[in-house]
Amino acid sequence: MRWLVGWSSTAAGAAGIGSAGAVGYDGETLHPVGSQLLWGDPDPLWAVGDWRPDEVRVVHADAQNRIAILGICGATDEELRRGLFTARGGAVRHLTTWPGSYTAVVQAGRRITVCGDLAGARPVFYTPWAGGTAYATAALPLADLVEANLDFTHLAALLAAPDVPAALRDSTPYDGVRRIPPGHALVLRAGAREVAGYEPVASLAVAAPPADPGRAVDAVRDALVEAVRTRLSAPRHVPDLDPGPVPGMGPAERRAARGMPVPGIGADLSGGPASGTLALLAAGLPGRPGTLLGHGTGAGERLLAVTFNDLAVTGREAELERAGALAANPRLHHVVVTGDEGTLPYADLDGPLTDEPGPSLVQAARHRARLAAGSADHFTGHGARQVLDAHPARLADLLVDRKRRHLVRPVAALARADGSVMVPARVYGAARRLARTPYRAGLEVLAERLMRRRFDEPKGAVGASLAALAWARPGPAARWLTGEALAEVSVLLQAEADRSATGAQRPGDYRARAALARHAADLRVLEQAAEIRSQRLHAPFLDNQVVRACRELPEALRVQPGARAAILRTVLEGAGVTDLPPGWGAPSHASSAAAARAGLRAATDPLLDLFSTPLLADAGLVEARVVRKALRSAAAGEALPLDGLADLVSLELWLRRLLSRRGTCWTGTPTRSRAVPSGIQPRRSALAPGV
Repeated sequence: MRWLVGWSSTAAGAAGIGSAGAVGYDGETLHPVGSQLLWGDPDPLWAVGDWRPDEVRVVHADAQNRIAILGICGATDEELRRGLFTARGGAVRHLTTWPGSYTAVVQAGRRITVCGDLAGARPVFYTPWAGGTAYATAALPLADLVEANLDFTHLAALLAAPDVPAALRDSTPYDGVRRIPPGHALVLRAGAREVAGYEPVASLAVAAPPADPGRAVDAVRDALVEAVRTRLSAPRHVPDLDPGPVPGMGPAERRAARGMPVPGIGADLSGGPASGTLALLAAGLPGRPGTLLGHGTGAGERLLAVTFNDLAVTGREAELERAGALAANPRLHHVVVTGDEGTLPYADLDGPLTDEPGPSLVQAARHRARLAAGSADHFTGHGARQVLDAHPARLADLLVDRKRRHLVRPVAALARADGSVMVPARVYGAARRLARTPYRAGLEVLAERLMRRRFDEPKGAVGASLAALAWARPGPAARWLTGEALAEVSVLLQAEADRSATGAQRPGDYRARAALARHAADLRVLEQAAEIRSQRLHAPFLDNQVVRACRELPEALRVQPGARAAILRTVLEGAGVTDLPPGWGAPSHASSAAAARAGLRAATDPLLDLFSTPLLADAGLVEARVVRKALRSAAAGEALPLDGLADLVSLELWLRRLLSRRGTCWTGTPTRSRAVPSGIQPRRSALAPGV
């Protein structure tokens, strides 16, 4: 795991910081483990972990004015210097407009600005400490620093309402460690802190001028091409080309045997339009996208395209056929990774401790098998659905804008899928109610549903759309929580509704941003859980500039059936790629659901053992017998929300890994603060210090 961590002291606290940037505390000197100091006192900043040399840049104007960029950023040093001078006046947004995926930290005198991203894939956390403020791009190091307890209310909200920002607020699993929301920056002045938004939010009060669909799609194309080009033009990092002699093996086999990726650029290639788009863009742009000549696959300068063929799940033949047709591109080298029962979800419940819990923990081994065959720099299409598709709640936004005619095609598609003539009236009625419901009332409805345990929702595709036409809804795991946990989240939501100030926000835009933040957070967990040594995953659809371009797409365009595939087809045509196979862009949700159910059946016994004495029950969030009954029912084929079970299993796994952890993210920490608890005490008892 890679992260940066810094500290902003008060004037009095600055005396406790040494000349090497270390922090004095109780007679000890604290340093992050495995860190490199980017700048020192009085407000030090460290980069921690296996950052590549090209991923860490520091540009100085003078001793008191400097900017650090961590990640892939397309700005030149001169552009960074100009951005630094502009930021000295307090401006922030321009620091987030360069292509790539990165975190920017600016120091102007004693003022420090740390910019989060728009999606939430590169979050920023902070906590009060020693009279000042410590900040980092990971929450666990800050929890170590302040000896934080677990925040059980946050864990309950993760299960009861994971897609509702009002339930999660700015909290983390660690009590006292806070998160800045997407689209915000953390501003520190001599230890004092402020969280400031830098991105405008669509409002009901001010109607945006209608965007031209053609220009909006062109902007998406330009942003995607620039995002891919930025990664291709970054200095090529090829660590450990030959990991050492192994009898009877060549360099490629030795790297694979030791879990090391092939040098060069690669991408996922499947029937999904997002990953295929990135693979074709990367292969078509000038430069050397593929593996180095003489190493890895021997593919010369071709891009390594990986397709996952899950033999344990049927019905993916068309997807594999389309991937094979795309791989006929002479600049692609196609590799098919064969999956079996050992790569199903829930097949491997062991893994590393991630910064936070996330439902993707149950699929980490599955993704690791695919990524192990990939390149050192690997493109994925994660986030495309969230930034390009229309959340069903956007139908209410169209009604707010008096654009009823644009509802005809999406509602007709739902009617065809359901086969009922009543669908148009039901969908229109739900969208109309949402358009007329204030945000505060929406939170109050959810609080009431949780308190009264009302989780029944309409079935099928139409039912999912109807359920999504609301400001907030219960999470899929909420039905298995205890009454105490649900009541606690209900009270929290009611309190947030009482002080809510976002009533003028558009419901569709609000729900879409929340869904993007949820997906980005889980992708971050997946990257840590399925991490391959020396490999970097790139998700260009979550870059700031791509997210901004996608947000300019008109709702009327988004809501049309097949809009995402049509937009990406236009993007490829603009880049010169026209010969796409028939059926390209067809959705493939069924295979994912089938894999989840097959994995659940195969892992029923280990999962039942996991919930024989669960930590979640010790914390008062669930009853063990209720979860075991749900696992047996789902394995037997009963129609239960599988994503809810994934939430429960992932959180239980994360808690167990957290409690079995030894050591800390810091050196020089007083030994009295490193006690490791043997378990979670009954509900409302604090976890012992030193999580």
